[in-house]
Amino acid sequence: MARTSVRQLWKAKLEGKIAPAAWPVAPKLTRSAFHGRVLGIDPSLRGTGLALLEFSPGRSPVMLRCQTVKVPAKHSMAQCLGEIHRAVALFVADFDPVHVALEQTIYVQNFQTAQILGAARGAAISAAALRDKEIFEYAPLRVKQAVTGMGRASKEQMARTVMAMLGHGRTLAFDEADAAGVALCHAFTWRA
Repeated sequence: MARTSVRQLWKAKLEGKIAPAAWPVAPKLTRSAFHGRVLGIDPSLRGTGLALLEFSPGRSPVMLRCQTVKVPAKHSMAQCLGEIHRAVALFVADFDPVHVALEQTIYVQNFQTAQILGAARGAAISAAALRDKEIFEYAPLRVKQAVTGMGRASKEQMARTVMAMLGHGRTLAFDEADAAGVALCHAFTWRA
């Protein structure tokens, strides 16, 4: 039996020579739900948000730990980067997440601000990379879309939605809520 090309199949369909039931059907792609721990990171020089979430099939996500790495303004940039690296390394060593998810740098008009944000991201990424963790990056609009359903959601909307999804009793700082949002985005959109 000779193989039929896609072009020949389309031509036959358009000419009415093939009934729709005879068309080859592509197999349905089944997507398995993410399970395991994800460390979400919202990088910033003075207030990096960290949130460790655990995902299990058939259960709501559970926040195991969250933290905002706050560094006083009197500390130098090098000290801030060291604190970020240390905090991320401690999370990774203590909880052994499957993946690490970060928020990508947003477009900023000020070059110096972009450079500082890039350095904070680099400190966080290097801490995870030294532990051989897979690192995923998501645009802020994609994170907000995945979590709230609106790409232009405010920080308050993001925090409320994250707390509702996690059934969290206490209020989260915006940096922690953003980090948890990145972890949720990763679990919701991850493909095996």
